[in-house]
Amino acid sequence: MSNNLPLGLPLILMEDLTKVFRNGKVETPVLNGIDLNIHRGEFAVIFGPSGCGKSTLLAIMGLLDSMTAGVFSFNGQPVQDLKLADRARIRNQDIGFVFQNFNLIGDMSVYENIEQPLSYGKISSSERKQRVMAVLEKVGLADRARQRPSSLSGGHQQLVSIARAIVGNPTILLADEPTGNLDSASGEIVMKLLKQLHAAGTTVCLVTHDSRFLHLADRRIQMLDGKMFESEDLPVRI
Repeated sequence: MSNNLPLGLPLILMEDLTKVFRNGKVETPVLNGIDLNIHRGEFAVIFGPSGCGKSTLLAIMGLLDSMTAGVFSFNGQPVQDLKLADRARIRNQDIGFVFQNFNLIGDMSVYENIEQPLSYGKISSSERKQRVMAVLEKVGLADRARQRPSSLSGGHQQLVSIARAIVGNPTILLADEPTGNLDSASGEIVMKLLKQLHAAGTTVCLVTHDSRFLHLADRRIQMLDGKMFESEDLPVRI
């Protein structure tokens, strides 16, 4: 799909982006001069060993964390110019998150977990129900709507997490190690669903250390020691 994408304004644009964690007088650099463009409709995978900065980069991309220096624009708008309320609105309307640990609310049903992001907007209860049931059908869990997450397998919990991430029709789906806590069979199901969502037009950025799934992406971006390298000829060092 990416070969036919327009060369217009990137959805994600990062230039010379850095991130430094500070603890008193101690500074720990995590991201060092990141340059990254992601266009609408792409499926990009960012891979590398634990501790290389992948999850930090994704958190910044999803407006959950802030950069230390550099340039970062989301959909053409410089992120540093956004007020906190605007950042929250973009996170809710334009960004879908899938986490390794699912991040589901235990005392809510599957249905209620998926519906929650829609409750922050001006969406009628009937439309919310229609959207929730539609994504439950898409992930194959319509018959589990009233169950609690704890009654589901890890694979099914991750499918619920994906349903929650896409129920608002986000501009981009960010997946942080979505197969990290799953067995191989469940991981295959989750990745197949992400590929189907991409084929239907969703922009996907996946962070992983699992080399089994690199072939699914349009672009492979390797990270090592807070730096980024992009080439189809790169060796896979996981």
